[in-house]
Amino acid sequence: MRDPRMSALGKGLRRRGRLMVQAVSPPRRVSPGGRTLDGVPAQREPWRDPDADAVPPAPRLVDSPVFVLSSVRSGSTLLRVLLNSHSRIRAPHEMHLRTVHVRFSRDFTADAMKELRLDRQELEHVLWDRVLDLELRHSGKDVIVDKTPANTLVFRRLQRCWPNARYIILLRHPGAVVTSLTARRDRPDPAAIREEVLRYAEELEEARRHLDTAHVITYEDLTADPERVTRGLCDHLGVPWESGMLDYGSHDHGRFRPKLGDWSSTIKSGRIQAARGADASLELPPRLTELARAWGYPVD
Repeated sequence: MRDPRMSALGKGLRRRGRLMVQAVSPPRRVSPGGRTLDGVPAQREPWRDPDADAVPPAPRLVDSPVFVLSSVRSGSTLLRVLLNSHSRIRAPHEMHLRTVHVRFSRDFTADAMKELRLDRQELEHVLWDRVLDLELRHSGKDVIVDKTPANTLVFRRLQRCWPNARYIILLRHPGAVVTSLTARRDRPDPAAIREEVLRYAEELEEARRHLDTAHVITYEDLTADPERVTRGLCDHLGVPWESGMLDYGSHDHGRFRPKLGDWSSTIKSGRIQAARGADASLELPPRLTELARAWGYPVD
């Protein structure tokens, strides 16, 4: 008969060995888009849709919500308050739907839900949809916009949840995003910041290429010519343009708080201010330079 103490000791030693191997292995600096910072394609495992066997979607209360896809520090809060100043558009603070989860506390719960044509992911989708519906009802408006930047990282799932969703892609020069993030962080890590910006940029490029009906704008254009850009946005959303959108400071947008969007003095001023550019001494990694050119930005 095996001594349980020796068995536990063996498991502990094996686990310690695995941790030691991980500790000495170099980290992989690869973006989710499958490229390194140098733009070299990384070796990837064969992909299989994890939701290929998912249950059919339930009916949605909000059929065609609008999602802003952007990087962090790209002016999405300014875009939010401009849209929220419209009499028919509700654009609340960042909603972080992707972090709202459903958990089954018993083993048989999954079977019970499957009999109702629901699984965990679809239950989350139903919950997300109900959150949007409640927010629309509270606002008395008929178009809802969620501008959470992290939605960019899960836009494929948003497509599965809302097949009729509409998208606004908000771009900003990657160098300016790096500069803004660096200024915002208390102890900025230049390499980590570049990798974070690249992660968002890769997903934005995927969305730009594959969401044929998405409306693409830039932060630079939004601040330089807000009337023209907001008129185009209103056309995309099927609502008439309102001049009061540009005077967002005269409307109530709730509190500007950390984790729910920009809370700087710039956004609190109530005025559209010129976009700041990249640090003149900043040198972008090759892949970010490549993406900046693809988006029409001049790159030295």
